[in-house]
Amino acid sequence: MPETSAALPLAQRLPPQLFFIVSAVFHYLGPACAVLLFGAVEVLGVAWLRIATAALVFALWRRPWRLWQRSSAADRRILLALGLVLAAMNACFYLAIARLPLATVGAIEFLGPIGLAAAGLRSRRNLVALSVAAAGVAMLTQIRLEADALGYALAFANAALFIAYIMLAHRIAGADGIDGLAAAMLMALVAITPFGLGPALPALTDPALLLAGIGVGIASSVIPYVCDLLAMARLPRASFALMLSLLPATATGIGILVLGQIPSTRDLAGIALVMAGVALHRAGRA
Repeated sequence: MPETSAALPLAQRLPPQLFFIVSAVFHYLGPACAVLLFGAVEVLGVAWLRIATAALVFALWRRPWRLWQRSSAADRRILLALGLVLAAMNACFYLAIARLPLATVGAIEFLGPIGLAAAGLRSRRNLVALSVAAAGVAMLTQIRLEADALGYALAFANAALFIAYIMLAHRIAGADGIDGLAAAMLMALVAITPFGLGPALPALTDPALLLAGIGVGIASSVIPYVCDLLAMARLPRASFALMLSLLPATATGIGILVLGQIPSTRDLAGIALVMAGVALHRAGRA
């Protein structure tokens, strides 16, 4: 007999879009709080605190070494690749938001997922959608590109890594998805430690800074990544990427509320073009 809705686990009874909404809020709320820490802890140190916190929480919760032991060599390569991507993506993202407004980095970040979603269903309409979104990003970058070329290079690198994150995370989404994420996070910690542990040392000896770093890690990497996997397990890749592409609006709102980063008229126009590209896009089926 088929399972009734009451017999299903809570995560399966809730709509996948709800997990996306929770992820959307914390995806930028955590980094916005991280920006507030940059004055006391170096950027890569904050990135290390984020990954270390998530790795510890996941290790205590899921004990991912058990998944590693029973995984095939191919699955282990996917977990290793996801760990390296997580380390590089978090580092590039934090280095970018230390130089650029959160909303700008958010819009650039989701240019890649719009393209990934467009690849799910090739059509003239989707090409137009991608072109409109690209025009929005071009508008955001045109004025300040010469002022902080490194910041924009880091933002675009983060966007490319975010595509890799979506593709690899979809490979592990499912019954063992959270365990796979836990294993990948441990590998991300190993990868970023040579670059981030030294800058993080001041926080390790200051209880207030350490507590703030732990909060950033839980808000940035535990809550949104778990919600991402729960949504990915039940949504087609193209549909999930399309929903992620709505996050520039979330980044703008949190940047205003938490960081006081008021976007200019040109910035808002660029973000609006990105949103218009999303609205034009038509998602494909799984």
